[in-house]
Amino acid sequence: QLQASGGGLVRAGESLTLSCAASNLTFVDYTIGWFRQVPGKEREGVSYISRRADSTFYADSVKGRFTISRDNAKRTVYLEMNSLKPEDTAVYFCAAYLGYLNGRNWHRRLNYGYWGQGTQVTVSS
Repeated sequence: QLQASGGGLVRAGESLTLSCAASNLTFVDYTIGWFRQVPGKEREGVSYISRRADSTFYADSVKGRFTISRDNAKRTVYLEMNSLKPEDTAVYFCAAYLGYLNGRNWHRRLNYGYWGQGTQVTVSS
């Protein structure tokens, strides 16, 4: 089970950090992805982190602004979001995959077997 939290309403240029807490999983065995979705659009991959945090990937739209990290002792993955833009407004989801993904497939949502419930991020201009 995954629980995403930390969303909220912020102004453009401000920051938020999302958390994804896991339970009932052998957390260290799972790689984690963050996705986001706006109404009427496909859910898109935002970022990914491998089991030992030795591999991370980002969507081009967030590179240089977002940072993903994990604390396996706390069974939690974080998404630090800086310099937020109105186009970052979406519901953000975390998802878990048992194994490794690479730069070509980390963003494919069908790879992920476990999903959190989503947390709303709204960025005003």
